[in-house]
Amino acid sequence: MRLLIIEDERKTLALLGGNLTEQGFEVVCAQDGESGLAEALSGQWDALLVDIMLPKLDGLSLVRQLRAKENVTPVIMLSARGEVEQRIEGLDAGADDYLPKPFAMSELLARLRSIARRSIQAKPVALTVADLSFDTFSREVRRAGKRVELSSRENLLLECLLRAEGRVVSRRDILSAVWEYDFDPGTNLVDVYVRRLRDKLDRDHAVPLIQTVRGLGYALRVQP
Repeated sequence: MRLLIIEDERKTLALLGGNLTEQGFEVVCAQDGESGLAEALSGQWDALLVDIMLPKLDGLSLVRQLRAKENVTPVIMLSARGEVEQRIEGLDAGADDYLPKPFAMSELLARLRSIARRSIQAKPVALTVADLSFDTFSREVRRAGKRVELSSRENLLLECLLRAEGRVVSRRDILSAVWEYDFDPGTNLVDVYVRRLRDKLDRDHAVPLIQTVRGLGYALRVQP
């Protein structure tokens, strides 16, 4: 995780930088708001730790300018001012979190882990098989570069099959993932939707991707 610390107190900066480096973070430091903003805009960072009281450009103004330039890097604001009004001011400026000084390093690490988890969840993930692609963020489906329009259930069914990475998915597991049934309702619901999905994805292509495995379920893969 690559961090930019923008803090003018040398002792605090040395303490933070040293502890975070020992924890395996890649740390870069800036000691005033102007240089900190320049660093924030010029590099790729997983998170920024920004003190509010900075020379040349205060932390709140720094974050506002960062957001005005559509930079969405997560920001944790650090300040000796821990009153509710100051926290609200920091969050309204565009910060993702606010940590009043003095704070425990364990709490800062926990908040950084939380930011890392949110960042991973927010990143788009592309699932692909052969010439089929599925963007889990936008939910866009393409086959051979051509967009395929699917209903919400068909979309969930496709994702279920793709995430199995070629393994066979039983009808019961499909019902659980797509319809949230924990039992088999005794209908051909799965077969109907697989047929619809196959019609949209495979109909005009020489290589079918949706495979029926008799007695077991369905798989999405290139037939060996």
